[in-house]
Amino acid sequence: HVQLVESGGGSVQTGGSLRLSCAASGDTTKPFYMAWFRQNPGKQREGVAAISTGGGATVYADSVKGRFTISEDNTKMVVYLQMNNLKPDDSAMYYCAATGRYLEDLSRALSPIGFGFWGQGTQVTVSS
Repeated sequence: HVQLVESGGGSVQTGGSLRLSCAASGDTTKPFYMAWFRQNPGKQREGVAAISTGGGATVYADSVKGRFTISEDNTKMVVYLQMNNLKPDDSAMYYCAATGRYLEDLSRALSPIGFGFWGQGTQVTVSS
């Protein structure tokens, strides 16, 4: 049993920055991967960034490379998403996810398939 709680969302102007946090609790077993997804009403959930909690390897969606950074505090069991140079298209509900399932290819962590634990989401709004 894993509980995930996101925080840090808000409203910013184009070019601004936000730092999202995802706190995990409820299980002492660390997941293999933690990831951030985003979704707007009527749209499919999109993988944004993922991290291997064991080795620290990361993968990003092309649309956010160079602007977003995913990181983790292994001691606190918290994963972060630093978002810089935000654009209006980044506006979405951002969800944290975790999986204890090993994925042979880290890029698969950008797919929601296989992620069994989800947070409630935190809203990010970027104004032009």
